Amino acid sequence: MNLAEHLERTAAARPDHIAIKLDDATLTYTELDAASQQMAGLLAERGIGPGDRVALMAPNVPQWAIVYFGVLRVGAIAVPMNPLLKEREVAYFLTDSGAGLMFAWHGFRDEAEAGAELAGTEVIVIDPAEFPGLLTATTPVGGVVAREDADTAVLLYTSGTTGAPKGAELTHGNLTHNVELAVSDLLHATSDDVIFGGLPLFHVFGQTCGLNVAVAAGATLTLLPRFDPAKALEVLVRDGVTIFEAVPTMYTALLNYPARADYDLSSLRVCASGGAALPIEVLTGFEKAFGCPVLEGYGLSETSPIASFNLRDSRKPGSVGMPVAGVEMRVLDEDGTDVAEEAVGEIVIRGKNVMKGYWGKPEATAASIKQGWFHSGDLGYRDEDGFYFIVDRKKDMIIRGGYNVYPREVEEVLHEHPAIAEAAVLGTPHAEWGEEVCAVVSLKPGATAAPEEIREFVKARIAAYKYPRIVQVVAALPKGPTGKILKREISIA
Repeated sequence: MNLAEHLERTAAARPDHIAIKLDDATLTYTELDAASQQMAGLLAERGIGPGDRVALMAPNVPQWAIVYFGVLRVGAIAVPMNPLLKEREVAYFLTDSGAGLMFAWHGFRDEAEAGAELAGTEVIVIDPAEFPGLLTATTPVGGVVAREDADTAVLLYTSGTTGAPKGAELTHGNLTHNVELAVSDLLHATSDDVIFGGLPLFHVFGQTCGLNVAVAAGATLTLLPRFDPAKALEVLVRDGVTIFEAVPTMYTALLNYPARADYDLSSLRVCASGGAALPIEVLTGFEKAFGCPVLEGYGLSETSPIASFNLRDSRKPGSVGMPVAGVEMRVLDEDGTDVAEEAVGEIVIRGKNVMKGYWGKPEATAASIKQGWFHSGDLGYRDEDGFYFIVDRKKDMIIRGGYNVYPREVEEVLHEHPAIAEAAVLGTPHAEWGEEVCAVVSLKPGATAAPEEIREFVKARIAAYKYPRIVQVVAALPKGPTGKILKREISIA
């Protein structure tokens, strides 16, 4: 099926229900469906059809959903882009994807237009004042172009932590499977739910578990264009949010917000965490502070994203749960052989959620998908009960004096320190040991802690070869658009 069929069905069943809101601005399902038909008409007038790529560079605003579903309606391929990209990055995304048309939010038009000029791509600027007129000037195109499960719906570019970003081809089948699974089995979403929309829609977590889950379930998605703990708490209370989805740094920010006790979050029914490992101290602290269970899951852009998940009645703190329905996971050693329970290896994934491949990069696809199994690059293990645990990214593992040090294990200990808000552990070259373990931390508001104190705190709790000899205290750790800590941007003094 075409992923956009979810919108058609929900608009017919819940026409007057609010689909999307941004503070006082709202779109009902009838309005969203009608606007996406007008967008489909605009695209058709420009000759956009099945298989064509259309880029979308905007923050979390209602217009994002209108363009997205309009693109899917005509059978074209959506290319979501971070609105903070600069000229050369914009040009790369457009050139690599071959997008002939891009919609860009007015606040980022300069970089968007400059990059589009380099790529030879037409740009339509999304200005809230002019956008309604742009749509009404077109003839709406009803219905949805039929798509096969194997047809690409979205080109989702990876973060580029290992070279230039690659466009993961997520098909209608990949995304539909993940969305319907999240609605029915994982989040149990219904039309009575209000979902927090603070995760970027250009990222797979926010797009699948936020926008597409809301539309498939007939729920309301309340948007937050830029995450701020005070504003997030305001939205959670104001709109009676029932499903909170966030990355670990967002949980940390809410947990450490000084006035958190002033906000009544009793409307929350379930919280989901993904995008990076959630420290156990943060998970348990958040549940105690806000009285809502946090269910951690695991996945990647290439897996649409959900591969495994903790269920409310079957979960383990620190674990990313078990493979979801229709998905298999294994743990392999360097030779591609399954390892024993509790032994660390690379996690590989097979199932309906795994991408078709990397756009225009057959060699990269062949290196990542071997005999139907996607090699994640993540190190982890499976326990005797079948729960999976992520240790770290394969490339982030530190080898000190011949011993493997997994940064997440050290970070878990750092989060136990009462003064530490966020922590990142990484390796730096060392003449004698090969690599040395370094910790870079930020502190909670008003807290103090000297590097020596932090080092001794960790030293007392883990093996001697693991504790960080180098500790740096910084005001804030660098983060990507989803709030994930960017270790590659951390410099060791």
